[in-house]
Amino acid sequence: MPTDPSDFVLSATCADRPGIVHAITGYLVRQGANISECQQFEDPSTGRFFIRLVFRCEQHDEDALRDGFADVATEFGMEWGLWPAGRPMRTLVLVSKLGHCLNDLLFRQQVGSLPLDIVAVGSNHLTFQKTVATHDIPFHHVPITASTKDRSEARILELVQEYDVELVVLARYMQVLSDDLCRTLQGRAINIHHSFLPSFKGARPYHQAHDRGVKLIGATAHYVTPDLDEGPIIEQDVARIDHTYSPEHMVVAGRDVETQVLARALAWHAEHRVFLNGSSTVVLR
Repeated sequence: MPTDPSDFVLSATCADRPGIVHAITGYLVRQGANISECQQFEDPSTGRFFIRLVFRCEQHDEDALRDGFADVATEFGMEWGLWPAGRPMRTLVLVSKLGHCLNDLLFRQQVGSLPLDIVAVGSNHLTFQKTVATHDIPFHHVPITASTKDRSEARILELVQEYDVELVVLARYMQVLSDDLCRTLQGRAINIHHSFLPSFKGARPYHQAHDRGVKLIGATAHYVTPDLDEGPIIEQDVARIDHTYSPEHMVVAGRDVETQVLARALAWHAEHRVFLNGSSTVVLR
């Protein structure tokens, strides 16, 4: 959605204590800002405070606002960020041979319904090279084998640097990232997978689920960590099925859920609504 150049997003988290909201809003008022959105959450289990604001400030540019807020952030020990509202996030998409998530993201970007700027697509296969080319997006073939894994991951990091990437999306990228790469991309790499894990692992999970009479098909979008498929969860959803669904029908339903869950998770991340909170997340919507 189009935004005014003088609109900004400010997000912050710190240990909860009195005076945080007053300090933040007081600073913005002194800059002549008008706050249009404000969501906040105090987590009693961790003692953390989370806040996200959208405001308009025609008197200052981004750097001046950021410099001025530094004193407030230091006083409260904040982890924080300030960005122009609505700025698309520069994104690298990684994909293998399943293209439903990639195609969905390309379409959503094309019609302007997702706040991403997909600057490149990388894949260990050539399956979607022509598809990506029709969207005028650079495609990079990064083949990977057990003996070339280190070189392949080094190439992925080169792409992150070359395209000034802010977010990496594993859009059914069927490769396990090394612990080192996971740590390098901490908080800026998002994965999507079906929610049958850990019950139905390995090949043909939908067939395994069908054999057990599963009635719910789900999907999970989460941050990538060295703990495989166990990173902080951003979004999940399910679709109800019944005995009339064949494994093939279940696959179709599952892929629909995956695309929707991934799109929501990416939008919330790009809009700076998601905060890491230990092994979990806070999503201010």
